[in-house]
Amino acid sequence: MTRLSVEMLAADAAEPITSAGNAQLGIAVLAGIAVIVLLITKFKVHAFLALTIGSLALGAFAGAPLDKAITSFTAGLGSTVAGVGVLIALGAILGKLLADSGGADQIVDTILAKASGRAMPWAMVLIASVIGLPLFFEVGIVLLIPVVLMVAKRGNYSLMKIGIPALAGLSVMHGLIPPHPGPLVAIDAIGANLGITLALGVLVAIPTVIIAGPLFGKYAARWVDVPAPEKMIPQRATEETDRRPSFGATLATVLLPVVLMLAKALVDIVVDNPESGVQRVFDVIGSPMIALLAAVIVGMFTLGRAAGFTKGRLSTTVEKSLAPIAGVLLIVGAGGGFKQTLIDVGIGQMILDFSESWAIPTLLLAWLIAVAIRLATGSATVATISAAGLVAPLAADMSSSHMALLVLAIGAGSLFFSHVNDAGFWLVKEYFGLNVGQTIKTWSVMETIISVVSLIFVLLLSLVL
Repeated sequence: MTRLSVEMLAADAAEPITSAGNAQLGIAVLAGIAVIVLLITKFKVHAFLALTIGSLALGAFAGAPLDKAITSFTAGLGSTVAGVGVLIALGAILGKLLADSGGADQIVDTILAKASGRAMPWAMVLIASVIGLPLFFEVGIVLLIPVVLMVAKRGNYSLMKIGIPALAGLSVMHGLIPPHPGPLVAIDAIGANLGITLALGVLVAIPTVIIAGPLFGKYAARWVDVPAPEKMIPQRATEETDRRPSFGATLATVLLPVVLMLAKALVDIVVDNPESGVQRVFDVIGSPMIALLAAVIVGMFTLGRAAGFTKGRLSTTVEKSLAPIAGVLLIVGAGGGFKQTLIDVGIGQMILDFSESWAIPTLLLAWLIAVAIRLATGSATVATISAAGLVAPLAADMSSSHMALLVLAIGAGSLFFSHVNDAGFWLVKEYFGLNVGQTIKTWSVMETIISVVSLIFVLLLSLVL
């Protein structure tokens, strides 16, 4: 996931909760994932229960004491919900305010009026890329997906044709472009220049997001033809609302958290002094939770009050926004629990041990290490941290541009094939109303395309720089 925390770093460095050998750990990973997939696909068990049982099965096959496996799962679930859950809840409130006030209708109607059918996927990928630049992936999801669902529904567009470009824009920014946590950690570990990395990252990101977004979206729409899930679509404001917020006020409210977080990123880069009062202020107002909370509070006036809502109506809107996301929160949290169990039994270290003897070019080695850890743990950030730490000594004699390309190779690998151990997988599945197979055919394949295509462009740049 996109959030980088002290707990994650500590968990990554902690002693494994089992003394199993690498062969047993490899079997445990396969067994744990197989349990989850079988429970969901064959026995139709709810994903929350399947992830919980799969995590315990993983611990059992790895020879971990049951109490420690339970502790790992609950710790991962708790940290994921603590980091992502509040953002999802605040995003749901903002989305409900947008819907009930008519502000979301204003955005959708304006987009539909300005963009033709063929231009719509390109409009979505552009919006997602711009908004995704300073945002954590989860924040971008909760802000963009309601709009994606409404555009697909009311414009009669294929959900995948519209949704894949939006997801691609968010994911590429998350994996390749600072100030996202993963790229920043890799830049620091390798000693790369942030400005050069940012510039080369944009060069790689542009063609990557085009290929993985609008172009792949055409095929994804053919493979998975599903309607926008009714339960996740904010409904058009009722006729009780005689007026609705202006497009400018609505857009400003939606972009407020983006602006606050971007301002924090810029201040961090320009000031670069943790003791500075200015930086400390922006660290607070630009944090995802505060930025979204500010948007919700502002939205109560610019959206709710502008539509003539009373205090009681505002309270009801907030209350009704939270019920539909309960299942999403539990599933995403359980995905985080499974990921933490994988880390705690020592899967990440096992892959690092294997990779030390691989005799291949540094950029490809970095990508493969990140891919392996990503597949095993489901965490892009853990994959980036581990891969950057391993290949950092190899960057000592590299030029500044090749150090930057090494960062991008790691970021590309960290996005490879998101599957059932990634909380982001379940977030996308639930928001789009897909089953596991459909999520793999769309989201997982898209992530793989991003990873491979961006690596190709990194390798091409390494030949000319």
